[in-house]
Amino acid sequence: MIKFAPAALAAALVLAGCASAPHAPVAAAPAAQAAPAAEPAAKGPAADDNLNAVLWAQTSNEHDLIYIQTYRDAQEKLLKAKADATWDALAKDDREAHPALKGLKPAVVLDVDETALDNSPYQARLIRAGGEYNEAEWAAWCQEGVAKPMPGAVAFTKFAADHGIAVIFVSNRAKDLNDVTLENLRKAGFPVAGKESFLGLGTFVEGCEQAGTEKGCRRQLIASKYRVLMQFGDQIGDFANVYGNTAEGRAKAMAPYTAWIGERWFVLPNPTYGSWEPALFDNDYTLPREERRQKKIGALRTQ
Repeated sequence: MIKFAPAALAAALVLAGCASAPHAPVAAAPAAQAAPAAEPAAKGPAADDNLNAVLWAQTSNEHDLIYIQTYRDAQEKLLKAKADATWDALAKDDREAHPALKGLKPAVVLDVDETALDNSPYQARLIRAGGEYNEAEWAAWCQEGVAKPMPGAVAFTKFAADHGIAVIFVSNRAKDLNDVTLENLRKAGFPVAGKESFLGLGTFVEGCEQAGTEKGCRRQLIASKYRVLMQFGDQIGDFANVYGNTAEGRAKAMAPYTAWIGERWFVLPNPTYGSWEPALFDNDYTLPREERRQKKIGALRTQ
């Protein structure tokens, strides 16, 4: 998220001088006067750790090309995956409650934020205001319903829908944002079949206890009805359960599935926020902003 660094300070020197007329009578020297104190320079805008990340997401050609490349590559492989009756893109612990694939409808599963919809304007607002994420402002942004589609995402999902493949969105947006999110997706051009195609944070799954914002219960619900051909997301939690948000826990969650990357799982870039960041400061957002920043600096590799 967003961190502050001290801004550069400018100093001004005030120089004063006096002159006497030539050949004037010599008068007693006046008492020395101290030069007026320099006015403190105005403090410039504080540095923001998220500035380059958000600018890259909003302005770089490379960002858009990565998305187009990812969705185009997935589209080229989609019909082959559909034709293979044994093909499934759910992790073992998401599939094990419903192991039988026969008779299940094919589907693709997408995260919403930074996978289907672009929320970089919200991040840009935080940078300009010098603030950090908070639920009220995030909800207000979602309520606007103006997030644009990520490059390539609409074309891919329309291709899937046109070939009889269900498009399901799994999001960690709060339950009261379900309707506005569905409307935003429709307005952005995504094929949204109905409310059943959107599983938000408040989705109840009988017999499964959700831990925090983990999406495992919702993936199990999908497993009961669909054979998942592909999954798309910008966080590893969009694909599998992460039981410990540490560097080791995150690597362990992905280790069994590295062969699926680019085949069944398609990972998209998000340098602006994500669970990777709090893993660097023990997931403790109660730490002061600058202390969190120093822990991140400490995680940098110099070799």
